[in-house]
Amino acid sequence: MKDLILKTLKEIEEKENIKIILAVESGSRAWGFESPDSDYDVRFIYVRTEEDYLRLDEPRDVIELPISGDLDINGWDLKKALTLMYKSNPTLMEWLSSPVVYINTESADELRKLAVKYFYNKGGLYHYVSMAEGNYREYLKTDTVKAKKYFYVLRPILACRWILDKKTAPPMPFNELVDAELPEELREEVNRLLDIKMNSPEVKLIPRVDVINDYLDGSIEEIKQLAADYPAEDHEGWDHLNDYFLKTVRTNVTYGAEAH
Repeated sequence: MKDLILKTLKEIEEKENIKIILAVESGSRAWGFESPDSDYDVRFIYVRTEEDYLRLDEPRDVIELPISGDLDINGWDLKKALTLMYKSNPTLMEWLSSPVVYINTESADELRKLAVKYFYNKGGLYHYVSMAEGNYREYLKTDTVKAKKYFYVLRPILACRWILDKKTAPPMPFNELVDAELPEELREEVNRLLDIKMNSPEVKLIPRVDVINDYLDGSIEEIKQLAADYPAEDHEGWDHLNDYFLKTVRTNVTYGAEAH
């Protein structure tokens, strides 16, 4: 599958006249709990030519391919990515920390360093607790639930706990969050759910696990209050992002990605 992904990314570069500076997995395969039938959620950041950025009819800032089989690929223009970084967008931060990397460049390494300046704990708390609450209400209130949905609530809750404890952006791998933040008394049950998730189809239904629901229910309310009380942080300005954008556009004039 990696060869197909790299081939597809190369075709995108040639068709769109862009350079991809980073391509990663963004979903369950990056989190470390994919099912046998999980999609490959490939996300990338690309840069266009300087002439494209100076056009009055500037091209779209996203490239989206139709889902094909198990392959889901789309990407963001660098300008869009940097605008979202200014807002401390957690999705972008996760792309930059993904452990599954298809294309990497020096520009991507510089972007990762820059991201540290623009991750804000308070915003991250609001993002992850809102994600957890929404998924919890929609998927985990019935007597029978999809096993995979527990991880779409557990992961953001543990991400919030990481932010509160370590004051940094949370890692993508679920096992790192578990090791650092999951209460010991829940680990056996979570490991059981992980085994079901990783060895069953995505639609696998199980009885609701009350001990985990109780933990999630209490955590959501607690973290919402902690997020509201969390002090606002000083915001970085645009200078770092503008400097990086100009440098990256001017240095990536030869198109063709360096794959790893």
